[in-house]
Amino acid sequence: MSTGLIALLDDIAALAKMAAATLDDAAAQSTKAASKAAGIVIDDAAVTPRYVVGFSADRELPIIARIAQGSLINKLVFILPAAILLSAFAPWSITPILMIGGGYLCMEGYHKVKDLFMPHAPSGEAAEMLAATSKEVEDRMVTSATRTDFILSAEIMVIALSTIAVSAQTGERTPIWLQAVILALVGVVMTIVVYGAVALIVKADDVGYAMAQKGRTPVIRACGRGIVKGMPYFLSALSHVGMVAMLWVGGGIIIHGLHVEHWWAWPEETIHALAHGIGHAIPAMEGFIAWFVQAGLSAIIGLGVGALVDPLVKHVIVPLIALLRGAKPEPAPRT
Repeated sequence: MSTGLIALLDDIAALAKMAAATLDDAAAQSTKAASKAAGIVIDDAAVTPRYVVGFSADRELPIIARIAQGSLINKLVFILPAAILLSAFAPWSITPILMIGGGYLCMEGYHKVKDLFMPHAPSGEAAEMLAATSKEVEDRMVTSATRTDFILSAEIMVIALSTIAVSAQTGERTPIWLQAVILALVGVVMTIVVYGAVALIVKADDVGYAMAQKGRTPVIRACGRGIVKGMPYFLSALSHVGMVAMLWVGGGIIIHGLHVEHWWAWPEETIHALAHGIGHAIPAMEGFIAWFVQAGLSAIIGLGVGALVDPLVKHVIVPLIALLRGAKPEPAPRT
C-alpha cells in the first residue's frame, strides 16, 4: 500500500511539473506574442482617444468602458474561435491572412499620411451627427470605435497566433487548447493595457486641471498647468506615432510574409543586412540603430504598399462587394 501511495504521489508530482511547464510555456508565448503586436497596440491606443472628443467629462470613462467591452467581445467571441479553427484546419492560411491585414494597415497609414498634406473636407455625416441626440451620437461613436477595434484586434490575434503556433520551449506544435488559452490571455491583457492607457490619457487633462486649481504647493499647480497645456501636443504626437506604427507593422508583416512563403526573400534579407550593417557602425547603440533602420525602411515600404492598395480597394474591391450584395456601387471619391 505504501508503494502504491508513493507511486500516486510521484504521478501527482509529475503532473504538477507538467502543469507548471505548460503554464510557463503559456506565459512565455503570451509575452512573445504581445511584443510582436506592440506596434498595433500603439496604434490602437493612439486612435481610440479621438472617439471621446467633444463629450462631457462624466461620459468619457463610460464610453471607453463600452468600447473596451466591445473589444473583448471582438477578441474572445468572434476572432479567437475563428483563429483556432484556422490553426486546426487551415494553418497554411494564417500568413496570407496576416499579409492581407498588413495591407489594410498600410492603407490606413497611407490615408493618415495623405491627410497630413491634403486634409479632406468634412462629409455630410457631420450634419447628421449634429441633428442626432447625445445618446445617438455616443452609440454611433461606440459602434465606429468597436468596428475599428475589430480590424486591429484581428491583426493582434493573428500575429499572436502566428507567434505561438510552435512551442517556445519544445519546438513542437502547440496544442490547440493551449493556443486558445494563450490567445485568450493575450486578448484580455491587450484590452486592459490599451483601454487602461486610453482612460489615463483622456482623463489626464482633468487631473492636470484639478492639480492646477487645488494643488497645495506652487510646484504641483505648475505641473497641473503644464499637463493641461501639454496634452494637445501629446495627443498630436501620439497620433503621429500611431500612424508610423501602422506603416512599420503593416510593411514588416508583408515583407516577412513574402519571405516565409518563399515568394520573394530579397526585401527582408536586404533590410536586415542594411539595418545590421548600419548598426555595426555604432556598437554602443547597435541594437537600437538596427531596429530603428529596420522599422523605418519597413514604414517606407508600408507607405508604398498603402498607395498601391488604396486604389485597388476603392475601384475594384468595394465595387465588387457592392455588386455581389446586389447594391449599386457608389462612385469612388476623388483623391
